[in-house]
Amino acid sequence: MPDRVTVTHSTGWFSRVADSIKSLVFGAALFVAAFPVLFWNEGRAVKTARSLAEGSGIVVSVSPDGVDSANEGRLVHVSASAKTDDVLGDDTFGISETAIRLVREVEMYQWVESESSKTEKKLGGGEETVTTYEYSKEWRDSLVDSAGFQSPDGHQNSAAFPYEERTETASVVSLGAFTLSAEQIQMLNRSEALAVAELPSELSENARLEDGAIYIGAAPSSPAVGDARVRFHVVRPGEVSVVASQTGSSFEPYLAEAGGTIFLLEESVASAAAMFETAQTNNAIATWLIRGLGFFLMFLGLFLVFRPIAVLGDVVPFVGSLLRAGVGVVSALMAAVFSLITIAVGWFAYRPFLAVVLVALGVGAFFLLIRVARQKPGRVALAGPPPLPSPRS
Repeated sequence: MPDRVTVTHSTGWFSRVADSIKSLVFGAALFVAAFPVLFWNEGRAVKTARSLAEGSGIVVSVSPDGVDSANEGRLVHVSASAKTDDVLGDDTFGISETAIRLVREVEMYQWVESESSKTEKKLGGGEETVTTYEYSKEWRDSLVDSAGFQSPDGHQNSAAFPYEERTETASVVSLGAFTLSAEQIQMLNRSEALAVAELPSELSENARLEDGAIYIGAAPSSPAVGDARVRFHVVRPGEVSVVASQTGSSFEPYLAEAGGTIFLLEESVASAAAMFETAQTNNAIATWLIRGLGFFLMFLGLFLVFRPIAVLGDVVPFVGSLLRAGVGVVSALMAAVFSLITIAVGWFAYRPFLAVVLVALGVGAFFLLIRVARQKPGRVALAGPPPLPSPRS
């Protein structure tokens, strides 16, 4: 049987109206915040796209076998094997490996609380919310504070992990004759599991090897709360491609005349053309994601601003539901209008033709909104069959 606790909470209509009025201020703040987000995003997208286009036309592919001072400050493309002589170790578990990065991952078996709620509106505007808290045991890589559970009794977790997570990173990584900076080394993340071959004698008696990991507990097949497992991952030397400004024997972001910076890194052998194409694709994806975020902020803000209307109508639940649906539609249409206009303004200085198109779409959506708002209930009816022609006499 599931381990669960159910809590019922009732809220009166006046309290709900007061809360909705308070949320109006927060909604207005979200609505206002969406404008600079959308405007900034369009400028960022254009600057990034133009900088990448500029870079793709001037980049020079150079040999990794030597550093040519004639390329100092130029945008260069280098492909080579990233190597290091650093030996990274974890003395606690007797691990030693020549690698770019060595990561110790620790998980502990813990109680986890999940929450689900169902709200039912009552005649008179009140609400009754039934919240169900369910408890299960899962492996987690961070400490779950059971003191904050709705029902902590019988669901206590350990106060701390037996071992902490740990990361060791090589201090010197070369790319042919070039050297990567500490920030660039952090960008190398293609890791693989490192199996532990032998347990150190200093570990406690209840530690054992299990599928290349170290299990700390009585029975791996039937874990108990407080049991832990330790795994290791390494980033080994491998092929890396970089597009950046050559600075001495290292790299720095290249400042394009368009105003953006260029630093591209891929953990594979990739041509400069392929890397710029990937960067342009990523820029387009990021642009649309941020546009979606801006639209959502506007929609949510407007919905919260108009929310008191729906709450007032909840005196009769059916009426409140209809008003809430209407508020959602109106908020979405208004958010679309303001989003399109803001995007158009952001692009106007860079691509006037596209700006005009976006403004036209925004104006069209605005007039559609007005038409929907003015339409009275019952005015739209199913059209009947056309009248039959009168018989000729």
